Amino acid sequence: MVTRQQFFEQLGEILETEAPLTGIETLNDLEGWDSLTAISFMAMADERCGVKVAPRDMRGCSTVNDLMALVSATFENAVDPEQP
Repeated sequence: MVTRQQFFEQLGEILETEAPLTGIETLNDLEGWDSLTAISFMAMADERCGVKVAPRDMRGCSTVNDLMALVSATFENAVDPEQP
């Protein structure tokens, strides 16, 4: 299980971002977001959160919070992904 903060940190590593992620970032505006990063996210979701995310699950995702919503039920002290 991971926490919300750990999720942001791990996704930030995948995206190779310098600034910490907050959740409101738009995926298409992130320089590191592409099809390979999406595959890396799916692997992270499976390995770290125990959630198998399919490409079709990601079709409606436009923000980091949308990605988090796919796996947030598994977080320690699960939280609403819309909450800071």
